[in-house]
Amino acid sequence: MPLPQATDIHPPVAEALAAGEPVVALESTIITHGMPWPQNNQMAAEVEEIIAEEGAVPATIAVMDGRLKIGLSGPEREALAQRRDALKLSRADLAFAMAQGRTGGTTVAATMIGAHLAGIAVFATGGIGGVHRGAETSFDISADLDELARTPVIVVSAGAKAILDIAKTLEVLETRGVPVVVYRSDIMPAFWSRTSSCPAPLRLDSPGDIAAFQKMRGALGISGGMLVANPVPEEAEIPAEEMADHIARAQADAAAEGIAGKAVTPFLLARIFELTGGRSLTTNIALVKNNARLAARIAVALAAERSV
Repeated sequence: MPLPQATDIHPPVAEALAAGEPVVALESTIITHGMPWPQNNQMAAEVEEIIAEEGAVPATIAVMDGRLKIGLSGPEREALAQRRDALKLSRADLAFAMAQGRTGGTTVAATMIGAHLAGIAVFATGGIGGVHRGAETSFDISADLDELARTPVIVVSAGAKAILDIAKTLEVLETRGVPVVVYRSDIMPAFWSRTSSCPAPLRLDSPGDIAAFQKMRGALGISGGMLVANPVPEEAEIPAEEMADHIARAQADAAAEGIAGKAVTPFLLARIFELTGGRSLTTNIALVKNNARLAARIAVALAAERSV
């Protein structure tokens, strides 16, 4: 599928793709909606540096003034980090922002779309969206899950955000035929915590095994993406028991204030930041960096598989 005319591929990314070198996509809502300036720009720069250190090329995806950006220059990333009018873009509104000349950060779903258009096979993020607690009455289920079922990109995350119903999220992914691989653990992680109450659907212990799994899926003609759940480093985690109390409090506050739709996740994350005294953000940064490192190693392994 040809790239839309309103698409700009950052030259280092274009060169790497043309040469068959490893590239890792990065989302941009963590820049536009995840944390304040200047910490957002600093964190994004550090994540890109980790990917480069591991032998891959980083490609942060965003929409800026109607242009789909596959990779950002330093000045572009800095400008995006200071925008106060940025939209939060998923599958439903990615094209809207481009058609209207708007600027926005891309969620997991929109980043997957951009990555696949450019031919990028691996994407690192913090946590995916999923089934919200109480979804049996609210029907609040992230578009990320359907995107994983349809778009052939490996998504490396620390699992679904722990504010979600992890068990129901895994059920939906299983129904959609999305493989969920937990890296070096038999237990599904819970974003800020290394463990949840859910067993790992699948386990693999090396980037090479993950790359070989994806290559075999392609050989069998199996469409869609793969979720790799990478537990947060032990020294950075917040124990699941502690997080359960904070999440319950934040959920109750959201219900009391009538928070709904796209506003739910930002509200909950901000409230949990307050309740943990900022520790949730520190852990979030640590797990994003950890995921970027693993994603780069998977991308390097995939490039080696292609050359065989």
